[in-house]
Amino acid sequence: MFYTTIVSRGKALSRLLAYFLCVLVTVTGSLSYAQNTANSSDGVFLEMSQAFQKNDRKRLQTLLPQAKGHLLEPWAAYWELKVRMDDASTGEIKDFLNRYAGTYQEDRLRNDWLLLLGSRKEWGMFDQEYPLYRMHDDKEVECFAALVEYNKVGRTISDAWVHTVRTNWMAMRQADEGCTWAAEALYQSHKFNDMDIWRKVRLSTEYNRPKTARNAFKIISSNELNTFDDIQNNAMRFLTRASSKTKSAFVALALIKVASNDADAAAKQMESPSLSHLNAEEKAWVWSVIGRQAAGKLNDKSFTYFAKANTNQGLTDEMLAWKVRSALRAGETPQWVTVEAAIAGMNSDYKRDPIWVYWQARALMARKPTLARTQEDARTLLQSIAGVQGFYEQLAMEELGQKITKPIKPEPLGAGEISAVRSNVSLQRALKAIAVGIRPDGVREWNYATSLVDNQGKSGRMTDREMVAAAQWACEQSVWDRCINTSDRSKLIDFELRFPMPFKKEVIQRSKEINLDPAYVYGLIRQESRFIMDARSHVGASGLMQVMPATAKWTAKKIGLTGFRPEHITQHDTNIAIGTGYLKLVLESFEGSMPMAAAAYNAGPSRPRKWREGAFLEGAIWAENLPFNETRDYVKKVLSNTTNYAAIITGEPQSLKERLGRVGPRNASAPPESEELP
Repeated sequence: MFYTTIVSRGKALSRLLAYFLCVLVTVTGSLSYAQNTANSSDGVFLEMSQAFQKNDRKRLQTLLPQAKGHLLEPWAAYWELKVRMDDASTGEIKDFLNRYAGTYQEDRLRNDWLLLLGSRKEWGMFDQEYPLYRMHDDKEVECFAALVEYNKVGRTISDAWVHTVRTNWMAMRQADEGCTWAAEALYQSHKFNDMDIWRKVRLSTEYNRPKTARNAFKIISSNELNTFDDIQNNAMRFLTRASSKTKSAFVALALIKVASNDADAAAKQMESPSLSHLNAEEKAWVWSVIGRQAAGKLNDKSFTYFAKANTNQGLTDEMLAWKVRSALRAGETPQWVTVEAAIAGMNSDYKRDPIWVYWQARALMARKPTLARTQEDARTLLQSIAGVQGFYEQLAMEELGQKITKPIKPEPLGAGEISAVRSNVSLQRALKAIAVGIRPDGVREWNYATSLVDNQGKSGRMTDREMVAAAQWACEQSVWDRCINTSDRSKLIDFELRFPMPFKKEVIQRSKEINLDPAYVYGLIRQESRFIMDARSHVGASGLMQVMPATAKWTAKKIGLTGFRPEHITQHDTNIAIGTGYLKLVLESFEGSMPMAAAAYNAGPSRPRKWREGAFLEGAIWAENLPFNETRDYVKKVLSNTTNYAAIITGEPQSLKERLGRVGPRNASAPPESEELP
């Protein structure tokens, strides 16, 4: 166990006794382990957490002695050392790593130290510490490690390390030293080619990350940074001044910059004779960027723009994903040939996502003439993903003629399995951190203990049954988000853990009162807040149903809730009353369409009003084409959740397809749409 390792290194007898008391009570399933020192104050950790956020070294040093002997002591020690790591000696850092060996905090600090060592180019020390690092989830650390390996072996560096750098560098959104340095070294040794670098420059430019793009551009053309800056500052002006003598790579970059703001304007520029000297690869890439940007705005021209690329070869998986989406919504009938070809062009790992497996199967099923072998291939694809655990998994079940039902509960956990998980001090510490109000830290440690290390603290995930045991413990303590998250990651499907129903009486009763499907309410709450009472979003939405202050005030008045004050919104009964009231009004405004109402709940009602324009589409196609990544994911998960909750509540087989329906322009005979809906 983590904690016994610490004790064995010289801690006082009182802490050893406290530990055994801690283990004793956790086996009984109680959280009384949280009071493992009689006189310690939990409040000091919330205060230290706040001081850490403010980078207040002095306050952290003052409070640290009060944390001694507490279950959360490793967090306190981590915060105090982390804020002064730049000035800390190697001895101090190693002392911390030894004192808290085996804990999340040890691995977290080693991650931070490796980043610091890499930025300082202290490769010898980095090489010593990296093998002891367990997380391996920091892209920049992995790039630094690849650079250390390159410094040792040069051009004989393995393809695996080259792949790591390429993957991590391409995925990096912000400018970083580690992956940029590693990419430059691999380029100089011809392990990366020109196209690798240009892809990074182009992608960063399209997504408006000029610093990241500039760092990549310097690798390949450091003496032409003025040209790069001209493109970033005013791409259209650059294009109007360009001629057939202007480097085609620069012209392509300027077109990408223009397309990121105005796809149609970039398409018009592509027809200019002065820009006709782009090579085939550059033209394909630019047209695909134009197509992707147009598709993201539901521009009907997107399919035509993608067609002008005239190839799928060399395009990114994300480009091909949007090409599929544009083909799906290209009229009343999807362009299935394009769907199939674009998915075939995706990276093998990427196209294994249930999204693309499902649409590939649908494309095969739509082939004309229909061949028995093609249909069998389609069924094989559907069978490979079919299940109750997600949106496309459920749709695959229905394509195979099955409805969604509640699975049989797995074999009960044994007492030994339960006690083994509950004696995991990292999980204890995570629950304690959440209980005292430092939820983000507790969540990180919980995820570490269930995802990145096994139940003995070694690299590797827990077993499926261990994860179910951990999820069950979290549910018993009403830490619903960790219960759901952990059970979702287990291959054992326990619906009681994956789809818990807190406040069941209130939700069911309130839903019946206003004639709203309680499964839909639960499906939304599960996605909105994971049943965290005091959840608060970055935009200010609060409570179980994540209601915005202005929306809460408007809805309270609309449903006749008297005496409402803003602070009431985190009270579960008030939040449920207002959230369900608003959801009902939204659902009525969109003629009972669950996918459109869910989109409106997430992105505001005005956007789905625009997104429904055009041809009538099956609900799954409409949802997959939602322009906002967050809203697209949200709608799919809410509808999938709803279908599973309905199976639980009714005990009857359910259909996701029926809930999705078809989406299109508003029915002319429908009542006028409420424009006042916030």
